[in-house]
Amino acid sequence: MLTVVAAWHLTPNMIRVTLTAPEIAAMNPDCHGANCKLFLPGMDQNRQAFAAQLAEGPRPAVRTYTIRQMRQNACEMDIDFVDHGDAGPASAWARRAAPGAFCGFAGPGPVKVKSFYADDYLVIADMSAIPVAAATLEAMPDDAIGTAIFQINHADDKQNFRIPEGMVCHWITTPDPQIAQDHIMDLVTSMASTDSCTQTCIAGESSLIKALRHELLITRAMPKEDCYISGYWKVGTIEDDHQKMKRAEAAAG
Repeated sequence: MLTVVAAWHLTPNMIRVTLTAPEIAAMNPDCHGANCKLFLPGMDQNRQAFAAQLAEGPRPAVRTYTIRQMRQNACEMDIDFVDHGDAGPASAWARRAAPGAFCGFAGPGPVKVKSFYADDYLVIADMSAIPVAAATLEAMPDDAIGTAIFQINHADDKQNFRIPEGMVCHWITTPDPQIAQDHIMDLVTSMASTDSCTQTCIAGESSLIKALRHELLITRAMPKEDCYISGYWKVGTIEDDHQKMKRAEAAAG
């Protein structure tokens, strides 16, 4: 069980929630950017009833998120939520989160980019993936070079975080992810192919991820082990169905 310490709009369309629990002190200190599962209480559910549901079932609504930052000494972690209004359980929970609110937690999973050894880097993220992209950029060596591309819903959604000086950043502003896909693909396909070692951290809407995966792994024959490329969501699909699709695709090879 995690308890909310604070919650606020980091940008117009991104909510940051700071959570605490004594168990955070024993977690991996290097899990910035790792995924986790959040189990979400019902609108009017009290803590005791939710704890009983976690223990006995049925399973509450669960969503996958990224640990943006962790402060073990304070037993705190930050998780960022895209504000989709009240349409989805996670966004609705984050919008009403206040000190003392609570949720369940499982994780963390593995960090997506565990080490940095490349000649250059390619980072691409839409709003849903900015937390993992930002954590990856902050972990890069100071002399890292490459390209970072971010798709945001509004110009004011641009965030300030540590980015190596050698990374060229593009912030694409559009509320329509389909239009953003065209701009991102144009940028990627315009990049010259080289024999250098390139590591990637790429995540976002599944249609774009499919196109990028083909461009990088098939057309450019980049080694798969150098590439983190993951679909985080799909237009018109809730997470439960999207996760089933991802598992089926993985099983099919």
